[in-house]
Amino acid sequence: MLLLLPPLLRPFARLHTPGSAATRRLLHISRNRRKDGLRTVSSQDSGEQTVKGNNNPQRDKENYDLSKYPVENIRNFSIIAHVDHGKSTLADRLLEITGAIIKTEHNKQVLDKLQVERERGITVKAQTATLFYSHAGKTYLLNLIDTPGHVDFSYEVSRSLSACQGVLLIVDANEIDLKHANPDRVEKQIEKVFDIPKEECIRISAKLGTNIDRVLEAVVEKIPPPRANISDPMRALVFDSTYDHYRGVIASIALFDGLVQKGDKIMSSYTKKVYEVNEVGILRPDQYPVEQLCAGQVGYLVAGMKDVKEAQIGDTLYLQKHPVEPLAGFKPAKPMVFAGMYPIDQSEYTNLRKAVEKLTLNDSSVTVHRDSSPALGAGWRLGFLGLLHMEVFNQRLEQEYNASVILTAPTVPYKAVLQLSSKLIKEYGEEEITILNPCHFPDRNQVKEYLEPVVIGTILSPDDYIGKIISLCKNRRGIQKNMVYIDEQRVMMQYQFPLNEIVVDFYDSLKSLSSGYASFDYEDAGYQAADLIKMDIYLNGKCVEELTMVVHREKAYFSGKAIAERLKETIPQQLFEIAIQAAIGGKVIARETIKAVRKNVLAKCYGGDITRKMKLLKRQAEGKKRMRKIGNVEIPKDAFINILKRQKDK
Repeated sequence: MLLLLPPLLRPFARLHTPGSAATRRLLHISRNRRKDGLRTVSSQDSGEQTVKGNNNPQRDKENYDLSKYPVENIRNFSIIAHVDHGKSTLADRLLEITGAIIKTEHNKQVLDKLQVERERGITVKAQTATLFYSHAGKTYLLNLIDTPGHVDFSYEVSRSLSACQGVLLIVDANEIDLKHANPDRVEKQIEKVFDIPKEECIRISAKLGTNIDRVLEAVVEKIPPPRANISDPMRALVFDSTYDHYRGVIASIALFDGLVQKGDKIMSSYTKKVYEVNEVGILRPDQYPVEQLCAGQVGYLVAGMKDVKEAQIGDTLYLQKHPVEPLAGFKPAKPMVFAGMYPIDQSEYTNLRKAVEKLTLNDSSVTVHRDSSPALGAGWRLGFLGLLHMEVFNQRLEQEYNASVILTAPTVPYKAVLQLSSKLIKEYGEEEITILNPCHFPDRNQVKEYLEPVVIGTILSPDDYIGKIISLCKNRRGIQKNMVYIDEQRVMMQYQFPLNEIVVDFYDSLKSLSSGYASFDYEDAGYQAADLIKMDIYLNGKCVEELTMVVHREKAYFSGKAIAERLKETIPQQLFEIAIQAAIGGKVIARETIKAVRKNVLAKCYGGDITRKMKLLKRQAEGKKRMRKIGNVEIPKDAFINILKRQKDK
């Protein structure tokens, strides 16, 4: 389904799952504001339909005169949906029908420009495109922002909404192009759960191009123009940015008032530095320079910012001679997962630091803190919104900056309430501390209680899989809060989960159990008291700090045994035996052994005295014992994540 939502709904960014709490709050507000422009679009398999010609042909670069588009002819909107619901496909069709790109069979994920997006088939960065569309004798300027669908990239969605006056919310009607699609049932669900009349639904097929023209008509008719005044002093919000090696920082801006053009002297509200505008332009979806950007429009700006720290997401830009009140900006993202990052070779530390700075400019939801490890040297402690976010960040570092790094096992932020007599109170200066690194987990005799982060998770699934899903949630220490049927076949369940139980592979397990039909979203729900302990991993008697983790006491033995088994599968055999141990304090709770690669030293012995063979075997054993003392065990880079993924939830 697609929802065209009015401006008052912009603060609610997490619309990834129709049953999420944020969506319910949003739609509760929208019920009484339907006259302000609420529109629902669903999907169907109704055969191929030729898209009619309300579109403009591809325009030449020199013909982009944006000054002739008044504010009332501008529409800024985003596309929002759960992952794999067809946002990028719909964006491709919108680009085609408006003439932004030529219609070909090869138009797939046109706005997904990153290599990691095309390899994984998901959107991880919000991308902007400017469209020109003729309707009822007028030409409209439409600014489209395609957003990610996975909950790990919700910060991208929230930033995109700041530049929009409405959104399209897509709800998949079960593979709309196939015969088993059931749009009638989906419309009834929408009407029952959200009180949106099914008559307001437009059934579309982005794959076939069915009813795409009606979507554009609804955008023009239902989404209001931006509230902007070209006569006021220039005021622009930086909602995204990228780094170019030759031109410096390229800022994506939403112009709230006034206009900006090449040669203007602008100032940053954050740095108070003055810059000269070198270029302004729009995305079609590639960059096209224009003479000026006017109030209500969305585009990009190049102003010679060479230092990545100068471009702050949420900054307000204004003319040097006309100071203005800064815009509200963005609420900082709250990291849910932390991991250590270190260069494989310490000589690459400086290059990796520059790469991390440039990438965090493009992904401002990542938090960075200096860190060090006795084994891995200097590095950083990075905060991410989820495990997928962490994996994508690592992959982008390798692909875009040719940086090879070691990422430690991810962990969630725990808290500890210290004893009043604890020396740590003097060290930290407060009674309650936050623990980002498991190696710094305080001993029990210094702590009054431990706290772990919890979330409220919402699961939507066909009722055929209820039993399996309940077992999965129970195994992850989930507490059921609610369960309602949204129709005869689908159920919505709410559980309270400890964050560390779902952050690694819960979503994958849920998809596997439900044959891909279940969806999942979660929201922060604070902290709760828990019986937590620190578990160390030893390789040949040496503690590997990067594998240290915090676990719940009742699951310590099973976690230690499982991690030891996975390490045995992950670490390659050496010429010496490797002992893998999981320990709590001084007590070993699990052990696995990787047998040594053994050369057949008796291959040349064809008969003869047995003492000769025993002598060769004894010499081999002594050599392996020496190697075990001086040999270093090299852990593969992917082991830190793979060991946490459960093979099967029982």
